[in-house]
Amino acid sequence: MRRDDIEVLGPVGDRYDEVLTPEALAFVALLHDAFAGRRADLLSARRERTRRLLSGEEQLGFREETRWIRDSDWRVPEPAPGLTRRRVEITGPPTRTMTVNALNSGADVWMADFEDSTSPGWAEVVEGQLTLRDALTGQLEFTASSGKEYRLNATTAQIVVRPRGWHLVDKHVRVDGASVAGALLDAGLYLFHCARRQVAAGAGPYFYLPKLESAHEARLWHDVFRCAEEALDLVRGTIRATVLIETLPAAFEMDEILHALGPYAAGLNAGRWDYLFSVMKNRREDPAAALPDRSRLTMTVPFMRAYTELLVRTCHRRGAFAIGGMAAAVPSRHDPEAGARALAAVRADKEREAGDGFDGSWVAHPGLVGTAMAAFDAVLRGADDQRSRTRDDVAVAAEDLLDLSSAPGEATEAGLRADVRVCLLYLQAWLGGSGAVAIDGLMEDAATVEISRTQVWMWLRHGRRLDDGRTVTPQLVRRVLDQEYGRAGAELAGVDGAPDRLRRALALTEGFLLGEEFPAFITTGAYLTELARPLRSVPSVRATRSVPPARTRVDLRTADPVPA
Repeated sequence: MRRDDIEVLGPVGDRYDEVLTPEALAFVALLHDAFAGRRADLLSARRERTRRLLSGEEQLGFREETRWIRDSDWRVPEPAPGLTRRRVEITGPPTRTMTVNALNSGADVWMADFEDSTSPGWAEVVEGQLTLRDALTGQLEFTASSGKEYRLNATTAQIVVRPRGWHLVDKHVRVDGASVAGALLDAGLYLFHCARRQVAAGAGPYFYLPKLESAHEARLWHDVFRCAEEALDLVRGTIRATVLIETLPAAFEMDEILHALGPYAAGLNAGRWDYLFSVMKNRREDPAAALPDRSRLTMTVPFMRAYTELLVRTCHRRGAFAIGGMAAAVPSRHDPEAGARALAAVRADKEREAGDGFDGSWVAHPGLVGTAMAAFDAVLRGADDQRSRTRDDVAVAAEDLLDLSSAPGEATEAGLRADVRVCLLYLQAWLGGSGAVAIDGLMEDAATVEISRTQVWMWLRHGRRLDDGRTVTPQLVRRVLDQEYGRAGAELAGVDGAPDRLRRALALTEGFLLGEEFPAFITTGAYLTELARPLRSVPSVRATRSVPPARTRVDLRTADPVPA
């Protein structure tokens, strides 16, 4: 039976038809049909568990019912082609300029990020997919308005895609009237258009999986990958995934998450910024979670160090890669002293990670690749990784992961101002389509903004005292917010569209900081109210299923659909 049930409500731009083909949309619909229900159930279970944790009905800890997984001997598959060396990984949104700069940066891996460093407007989502396709077909050459020419080198970084988290939908694509999960749209379009090209290049379609809170959520990705491989006629295990351990609940299920991914498991990453946000969010009824200034929350804080030590030990015991956290510094071209301080901080951070046993780490800027690479080269001494270093000396208890009172430092007015400023400037840029924004020498993304808004909200909720004796009150926050709004307005004067975006960012920031309710993610509501409206009342693309989508296969030599 023929059904017109796959609708695209976003406008169609130049070359969008190369991404939004009927066959590609049918493949996305296949994934939606198979997994949308389970996704909804898991998100409901996530919300219920959060409620139990906040109410004290449940305590975080290592699960007794999965002890057998932690205590038994098993290993993930050997590294996939193209993922055998991961000393330095650069991250960023799949814009055309970032893609060329990242792939040419000298890093081993580029994480093409559809999540925290992408503002998920319709153009950013579709054009990001088109950019990846062009990069893999050798078509990514262009001249910028400045006259600078961009083209890819002969040797480039390996592409790994980070789709959106399970909690986000894309309102622009509907199947049977229901919005498709952003994760399934991002992963589905990339797999359909790029899997064969990656295989032909001697690698495969690889992913970073964000925001997971349990092994059950990892198992859903396992089943998505297996379904995709069957539909695309890929050998089982061609797809590989590295999971970001960036939520507090996931820190207690590292073994279980790798085990749940099975043949698709590649490693774990210490997603430090989202992890800090999750720690505060999941412990927000605890005054100890009203932590000191964000700038003081380094990886040497005891509860953060326990988390990274456990990650390395878990990964290497299972033969998986352990990838370190983001270096968010942006090298300064105009202030040599500030640039030198930034590079010194990055060098120390990466030397610590390499010394702790990590196999590689993240940077946000091409100018940091050489510094990070030198730190790992000095420790690895020609080896591809440190997986043989099992860190049997590490023993981390639940109490170590939850010891928030161990964080040193004070809350200060400077810290409060920095949090407010980051929220305003980032959200202004995010509303304009930019998801990674350099602010005061740091590359900010959605994760760091989540830390900033949560910190201020919790300082208010728990009446945190500043180092000068003042208590953080709504009046103080409003005063700082007004002052930083004026400062931001002066800095953005003359920037096209910035005044309107800044006013909208002010309204969003005020709600996040001073609202009684605590939204689980700022991007969820802001996307629905700011980026997904207005939708077209008449679909711009409508695809028809003429065969059951589960029977759709793709010939990897041509990418054309062939009968099952």
